[in-house]
Amino acid sequence: MTKYRTGRLNEEIKKNVSVIIQNKIKDPRMSGLVSVTRVNVTRDLSYAKVYVSIFGNEKSKEDTLNALKSSAGFIRTELSHSIRIRHIPQIIIELDTGLEYGMHINSLIQEIKEKGKNDE
Repeated sequence: MTKYRTGRLNEEIKKNVSVIIQNKIKDPRMSGLVSVTRVNVTRDLSYAKVYVSIFGNEKSKEDTLNALKSSAGFIRTELSHSIRIRHIPQIIIELDTGLEYGMHINSLIQEIKEKGKNDE
């Protein structure tokens, strides 16, 4: 399988999983805004690691992540209705902390800039 095909499949799964999460999951533990940031499918198409970013406090993030992990089978079933491939991969939900890490680095840079202005 070429990288181009894998990339297209990653984007197709990302788009469809995002729609499924927003419109079809009715779990009461889901609170806050959930965004699918990226998807990585293994070469043999047996697993798809779905990275999600969840906005909210720590408790709501944990509850929402648990709800998403428990609904992975439902997401896979719904994905099979919208994507026509021979084998639908197992869905693994992971929390993407890249956005929080980026905001933390940005705040550190701002502190350094402010400290540099005050020293002048």
